[in-house]
Amino acid sequence: MAAKEHQMPALALTDHGVMYGAMEFYKKAQKEGIKPILGCEVYIVTKGSRLERGKAEDSADTMLGKDKSGKTIGKLSKRKSNYDHMVLLAKDLEGYNNLVKLCSIGHTEGFYYKPRIDSEILKSYSKGLVCLSACAGGVVSSHIARGDMEAAKEAATIYKDIFGTEDFYIEIQNHGMEIEERIRKHAPAIAKELGLKLIATNDVHYIKYEHHIPHNLYLYINTDLSKDKEGKNLEKDLRYETDQVYFKSAEEMCKLFKDFPEAIQSTLEVADKCNLELPKNVYHMPDFPIPPKSGAKDLNEYFVQLSHEGLREKVANVTQVEIDRLDLELEVIKNMNFSGYFLIVADFVNHAKRNGIYVGPGRGSAAGSLVCYALGITNVNPLEYNLLFERFLNPERVSMPDIDIDFQDDKRDEVIEYSRQKYGTNSVSQIVTFNKLKTKAVLKDVGRVLNYPFDTINEITKHVPSIFGKIKSLTDCYKDIPEFKQYFDQAKERKKLLDYAVVLENLNKNVSMHASGVVIAPSDISNYVPVAKAPQQDNQYMTQYDMKMLEEAGLIKMDFLGLKELKILQQAVDLIKVKQNVDIDLDRLPLDDAKTYELFANGHTIGIFQFSKPKMREYLSKLKPKNINDLAAMNALYRPGPMDLIPEFIERKHGKKEVTYLHPDMEQVLKETYGVIVYQEQVMQLVRVIAGYSLAKADLVRRAMGKKDEKLMKEQEEEFIKGAHELGYNKKVAKEIFKLILKFADYGFNKSHSVAYSVLAYYTAYLKTHYPLEFMTAQLNCRYEDMDEMVLLINECKRMKITLSLPNVNECFPVFTINEMVKNQILFGLTAIKNVGRTAVENIIKERTEHGQYESFVDFCSRIDPRVVNKKTLESLIYAGAFAVLEPNRKKLYDYYEAAIHRYGQKKNENKGQSSLFGGDKTKTAVKDVIFEPLGPDYSDWSDREKLSLEKSVLGLYISAHPLSDYEHEIIKLNPFKFSDVSDVDIEEVDFNKLQRVRMCGIITDLKIKQSKKGNRFAVFTLEDFTGQGECVVFPKTYEQYREILMDDSIVTIIGKAEENGNSVKLIVDEIKPLVKSASSGTEAISIITIKIDANNFEIAKIYRAKAVLSTHEGETSIFIHLKNGHKESIMELENVKIHYDKYTEKLLTEIFGKDNIILQ
Repeated sequence: MAAKEHQMPALALTDHGVMYGAMEFYKKAQKEGIKPILGCEVYIVTKGSRLERGKAEDSADTMLGKDKSGKTIGKLSKRKSNYDHMVLLAKDLEGYNNLVKLCSIGHTEGFYYKPRIDSEILKSYSKGLVCLSACAGGVVSSHIARGDMEAAKEAATIYKDIFGTEDFYIEIQNHGMEIEERIRKHAPAIAKELGLKLIATNDVHYIKYEHHIPHNLYLYINTDLSKDKEGKNLEKDLRYETDQVYFKSAEEMCKLFKDFPEAIQSTLEVADKCNLELPKNVYHMPDFPIPPKSGAKDLNEYFVQLSHEGLREKVANVTQVEIDRLDLELEVIKNMNFSGYFLIVADFVNHAKRNGIYVGPGRGSAAGSLVCYALGITNVNPLEYNLLFERFLNPERVSMPDIDIDFQDDKRDEVIEYSRQKYGTNSVSQIVTFNKLKTKAVLKDVGRVLNYPFDTINEITKHVPSIFGKIKSLTDCYKDIPEFKQYFDQAKERKKLLDYAVVLENLNKNVSMHASGVVIAPSDISNYVPVAKAPQQDNQYMTQYDMKMLEEAGLIKMDFLGLKELKILQQAVDLIKVKQNVDIDLDRLPLDDAKTYELFANGHTIGIFQFSKPKMREYLSKLKPKNINDLAAMNALYRPGPMDLIPEFIERKHGKKEVTYLHPDMEQVLKETYGVIVYQEQVMQLVRVIAGYSLAKADLVRRAMGKKDEKLMKEQEEEFIKGAHELGYNKKVAKEIFKLILKFADYGFNKSHSVAYSVLAYYTAYLKTHYPLEFMTAQLNCRYEDMDEMVLLINECKRMKITLSLPNVNECFPVFTINEMVKNQILFGLTAIKNVGRTAVENIIKERTEHGQYESFVDFCSRIDPRVVNKKTLESLIYAGAFAVLEPNRKKLYDYYEAAIHRYGQKKNENKGQSSLFGGDKTKTAVKDVIFEPLGPDYSDWSDREKLSLEKSVLGLYISAHPLSDYEHEIIKLNPFKFSDVSDVDIEEVDFNKLQRVRMCGIITDLKIKQSKKGNRFAVFTLEDFTGQGECVVFPKTYEQYREILMDDSIVTIIGKAEENGNSVKLIVDEIKPLVKSASSGTEAISIITIKIDANNFEIAKIYRAKAVLSTHEGETSIFIHLKNGHKESIMELENVKIHYDKYTEKLLTEIFGKDNIILQ
């Protein structure tokens, strides 16, 4: 820590407009023996009120603007605003609380581009604060910078009146900037005239001087400054226009301000004034109302009463074992004063259940608590699965309990709203989270900002290794991995990028609102912690402290997680009730259903929570699970690292490999996992059995092992061996056991979580097994926005002999539904079509329900409301084939739908009011078709390929057929790498180095031709196969070689290098070839193609283009040219050109010569 290195007694943190880092800074500074001074550089409105919106006439933004003579005094700001800067520091707890309030009010009341306060609110919350006039953009300095000394004195007087001469200081700085020199020249006179003191400060944006370049890059990483970046050298052109905003020593500061000794002295004076002591181990628990009819005197009594009642409801015959376990847990919870916390969680969980909101059976270590089970918070009896309470709440390590709850994702907000209503809107808040510049991301971001080529950045990030799914820091990689060091040392530019990235690694990239975290306070949140406006959201606020720091502040937080699988279960159960009149209570499902485990054993787990990944399905088919314990073990092992143990685990289960133990006493702990340490709880139990530790102490050892502190581990090892020896174990054996435990501490997974999620997985599998049609319908309804998932589900439907209809305006509904007329068929949901909104679909269905099915497209147009079912909607319905039942020729509809809706839609509007004049007659009147009938049945339609392409453009996937279907035989023979080989797999599990060059087959879509900075053209496109899709990049050299083949809808074979691309795979293309269809696959052979050419209206270049393209499609079909020149005609064969004819070559020839000029024989 810089302050400690420079032997500074105190350090202040004054972020602009926020206190995000205040609590963490306070804790770390105290730990290092540095006095923490908490503050904030606030934005204060100088004209008008914080409640006003609008822009001031003159800019008052930091050091930007012009002086009275018109001379620019800094970089001119494009935005004008009426606020200045001011620094506030907390002297004591009252000052801290006021600072928290002011910072919060700036966001909740004064936010307009910036969180602003004003003098009025400052007066109300000024006690316990020291005020500094801030930087060159401050309340006094901004006026000095413009040469307006009177305005500067007026401003200083205002804040002198609020804080007095003892707590208001005129601030001066010296970062080598001209504007600051002017302020240092005039500020002393103003201070002297008003009886105020000067104070010297230094802005710190980075620690060391040499960090000014990485800091400048950092400013460009997460901001839209691409225009500002143009033409600049970011390693020289500094956005802050100074390289002096680093952490300076006392000696440097004294030298900079040698002419202002009193200003230096003031820094010590202010530090002496600020003596903030935040309370420790104080928890601010919301008031939970005790129902009068309970008869309980206090929360503890009501908590015990409710727990025992719940246990009796949950367990048919309660034994002394359950009572003893429950009483033990209750005692621990009461001693920690957490009874209210459990009652609050139980209240909103049970509220959700009472209101039909599905709640998960448990999540995390809370599933190890019998109290949670009794109160209905979880639905897993920990005694049935040997789950440990101490893993959840450790009586020897007092900390806030952490209960995470899964709710169905579409109703999670209803539970949060219930909490707001019960405890007060301002007492419930969501929580901030900070996204970090992680190891790979920081390399990519720095490279991007420095304009490194795309392929260079990819090459660099490939050298960051992943070990057990964890990535080392850049510094550790450079120090510990010779290949990594060698790669970066080989080139100066690479090493420079690495050095910059090391400085920025793990800094915050941006701020966002935590997806699930919620905090509940006894009163207004801002009475305890600061709140901030959520990014890009109006009237949505979040705490400025993250989850960990909220605990330090004594507030209770919990995770309200949205889980899509619970919505799927809810929809499936509702469908089962409607279609089969069967009531399903998931909590009462038998957990030993043989058919359900057969589904797992067959690997048919697509759509099954946590068990749908390809490799998982393969392992399940080998494991043949028979119970929840088997599922839980597989769930725990299926992660980077422990995944390597799965084959041995399976062999031991089936007796193919002997189960061995270092000591027989280990069997009682490891028997259920065949001698393999799978769970963290097993680590705890082994420590208890072998060394005699309590479970609470064993949990502390487990935590210590995870920290990888060598000194600490040595101490733990000695204590473990000593304890084991006292229990009669051989020291050598004890040492081996400790080493084994230490090794598996890295692998060990939370058993409570694994069991709870395996129960949830079992629920989904049970419904898929016994109610497949309802389950798959619910899946499609909940997954239709994820096209990769939809492809998997539709293929799974085919395997299950379930068909999916095409969209149909006469049969389908807004959502996917079960077809009552066709066995095992799901009707496509019309709102899943792009540009087709629910309102339009409801209008279509309402009209259909009231007046019968549509008889023609004209009938449809005359009956729907064209204001709701607009042109864009009609176009999408045509593309999707939704009118095929009325008119199979989609192109005919597309060409004339606007005319139809204009003619017949207008007629509907004109006749709107007539039904009431004739007694509400709703009989249909036949509409004469004067548009489509005259066109006749021979009107040219789109090709099958075009139909599929348009269908996919609005459905997101192919439904009626797949463009690759005709090539399935060839693709199977090639056995290419497939997107499903990596889809739905944790990307860290894929070893891209081992993949090397891969072959892939698919159809090109979304082709984009781009230009590199050197002016070379390259291509980016999406390749789709039967199982998914991914991005492909064709660099300039390869592009020039294969550009004639590159076009949308081409079916190709690609050879290239597979690389990581976020959570998917990207292919760097080396070779591209058209996928050739063999004659044996059933296509009618074409022996001759004749091309008609009119010599008077033809470009000879077309012949050369065709010859160049078709030369890569060698086959058995001859090409003839039928040349017409006036009255003369001649036919000639192209020498040495025989091609393979397929849809691809047909498309090429059609594009070059026109469809009417191609004759097939």
